[in-house]
Amino acid sequence: MRARVRKLEARVFPHGVFDVIRQVLLFAAAYWAYRYVRGAVDGKAAESFQNARELISLERGLNLFIEPTVQAWANGQEWLIDSASWMYINSHFSITLGSLVYIYLFHNSSFYFVRNMFMVAMSLALVGYVLYPTAPPRFLPEWGFTDSVSDFTGIPQDDVKVNALFNPFAAVPSMHVCFALMIAVPIARLAKHRSTRVVWTIYPLVVIFVIVATGNHFITDAILGALTAAVAAAAARRMARARPAAWTFAPARQPTVAT
Repeated sequence: MRARVRKLEARVFPHGVFDVIRQVLLFAAAYWAYRYVRGAVDGKAAESFQNARELISLERGLNLFIEPTVQAWANGQEWLIDSASWMYINSHFSITLGSLVYIYLFHNSSFYFVRNMFMVAMSLALVGYVLYPTAPPRFLPEWGFTDSVSDFTGIPQDDVKVNALFNPFAAVPSMHVCFALMIAVPIARLAKHRSTRVVWTIYPLVVIFVIVATGNHFITDAILGALTAAVAAAAARRMARARPAAWTFAPARQPTVAT
């Protein structure tokens, strides 16, 4: 019995309980920084709507303004738009949090590289939210957008309680896409089964479709979210030089095929 308890403790607390507490506190601090920025953008609604209209003008000039068409097509298929709305709600927190816990428990040597990516990415996003607050497409019904998530849940996203948790003008960059990439790429590299690698390779593309179909982000937001993830990964690699034994990503070795 003691051996089983020790094995469980080693699995749940590979570096001791204080390491778990430290990781939780780091992410909690990032969340509270987000809440602080949430307050900082209050009163900037007019600027946020103007920035959103500027993005539309930019995308129209580049022939990238496909969001109304994508959402209209998805809205025509109830099962698809409901699935996208469910995915939008769960991908950002439930799937991301579950994936981080999985990496910590089963690939702990790679967790700290992923954690560093998240810390850098969230810091960059906070700067973006302050400098360029942007309203999401769902706030612009004059362009044909609807709030699919609110229709699915029955709870308006501009509800006071919802806005207390989420920044309504945090469209740039899309952290849904950023988080999806920072979770999917590491897990795909850690996975030993091809089917698992395929699922996680597709996952960021699914998230891009979801954020556009539900009217929560522009294509430009997705591109900037992917760029944020790339910068965060580069920063994490540079940080790993300071503590290579602790902060270096360790991908799983794929089985070799005899020739």
